[in-house]
Amino acid sequence: MVELIGLASSAEDRSSIGVSTAFCPADITRLIKQAAHTLLALLVMGMLCTPAVADPLPAPAANVGVGPDYRIGPGDSLQIYVWQNPDLTVTVPVRQDGKVSTPLVEDMVAAGKTASQLARDIEGVLSEYVRSPKVNVFVLVAVSALSEVKVTGQVKTPKALPYHEGMTVLDAVLAVGGLTDFAAGNRAKLVRTVDGKQQEINVRLGKLLEGGDMSQNIALRPGDVLLVPESRF
Repeated sequence: MVELIGLASSAEDRSSIGVSTAFCPADITRLIKQAAHTLLALLVMGMLCTPAVADPLPAPAANVGVGPDYRIGPGDSLQIYVWQNPDLTVTVPVRQDGKVSTPLVEDMVAAGKTASQLARDIEGVLSEYVRSPKVNVFVLVAVSALSEVKVTGQVKTPKALPYHEGMTVLDAVLAVGGLTDFAAGNRAKLVRTVDGKQQEINVRLGKLLEGGDMSQNIALRPGDVLLVPESRF
């Protein structure tokens, strides 16, 4: 302000002595510099006065190709997400003893449970410390042997296959290279454990592979065992 007043006075003096009141180039340059300095100062003050915005809580990761029936087992990696409680949200491995430990929840059995079942169990423990906890469990790395599908008997490469959502009998047979020349495909059986009890489902692989009977292309579940017996000559 002092310089601007001085500039005005200088212009008045020029007018009084018959000098043109138009600014000279030096005055214009000085005004531009003052305006630039003032604008810079305002920008800096604005940045200092603006409150910091907290980083949003990262969104939970999605399950990696596992279905709701996937059975958690040793070696899996899980994200335990507790809504509105970031301090309780962690990523943990399932230990070889089948258990996981999180803040406020120690040595919780995870092996053999689905993600939904484990979430409800964790909620039960957390309810002692947190009002109405809401927990989601996400499988980040799925390597559980409890969710494999085993194909054995008269197939070219008997082995255990990692289960994935939408897996069918045909997927499993193709993954092991098909049947051998000695296979009795129409007498194959699917052994499945439901509520601790074993069930046997007849599968006519011959009709499926040779006749295209898709009614025999049964959807698989984690832990299923497909048995292909030898043909009787």
